Amino acid sequence: MRVVIWADMEGVAGISTWEQVGGGLPLYEEGRRLYTEEVNAAVRGCKAAGATEIVVIDGHGGSHPGARGFLSLIPERLEPGAWYVLGHPWTRHIAPFEQGCDAVLLVAAHAMSGTPGGVLCHTVSSESWYAATINGTVVGEAGIMAAIAGCWNTPVVFLSGDEAVCREARALLGSEVVTAPVKKGLGRFSARHLPPSEARALIEARSRDALANRSGWPAPLRFTAPVTFQVELTTPDRAETLRGRAGVEVIGPRTVRATGESFWQAWDAFWHHG
Repeated sequence: MRVVIWADMEGVAGISTWEQVGGGLPLYEEGRRLYTEEVNAAVRGCKAAGATEIVVIDGHGGSHPGARGFLSLIPERLEPGAWYVLGHPWTRHIAPFEQGCDAVLLVAAHAMSGTPGGVLCHTVSSESWYAATINGTVVGEAGIMAAIAGCWNTPVVFLSGDEAVCREARALLGSEVVTAPVKKGLGRFSARHLPPSEARALIEARSRDALANRSGWPAPLRFTAPVTFQVELTTPDRAETLRGRAGVEVIGPRTVRATGESFWQAWDAFWHHG
């Protein structure tokens, strides 16, 4: 069984503020430690379920200005028995899907922008994006990643994060997706948290159970062609930066759209970072 763990940072137990997830800020190193240990717990769960290949992708881009992102995991503390993708642009590492992947797990996910009780909720950029849809369905980052995996018929079977993103995942992917709520948002920058040791135990147990119950996996998230990905941005100048990009239309002062035969084709036109 070959699996991918896509990890982010905002959904970690103990994390409530941007200062804990932004590179170079005073609390970032604390956030990195908490993040790394939740990822380790998911890796242990995958190993216990019999995964033969585990690829972990660091999907948190919160670096300080001038530095490369997606380097928040602490290498010397990583759980053995997996490969770790560090420093690669978000959602661009699709080799595991092309080579054959059975399931995806989303660790430390956060809710989409505008979600009540969503801790640090945003979609891709807290400054640039207001909302995103696929064929009219509103999605956050969890939905985008699930739709990418779905292009290769790979389901998202597990998600951890706050209660808001767990609800979001079940609404989009179905009740079969296994979730591990490790905190409850009291606002965008406050939450009631499980202690880290209990959060890690929950993630390990539920990721193991999710993978072990293959007959109960949700269906891959797929959309009928043509697939349209549309983003409402926060200001008109941000839309103008996409004008002229092949495969992308600016259809309003703050709205851009890409269309393809699959979600990956539409996403690739919109989000190609080289």
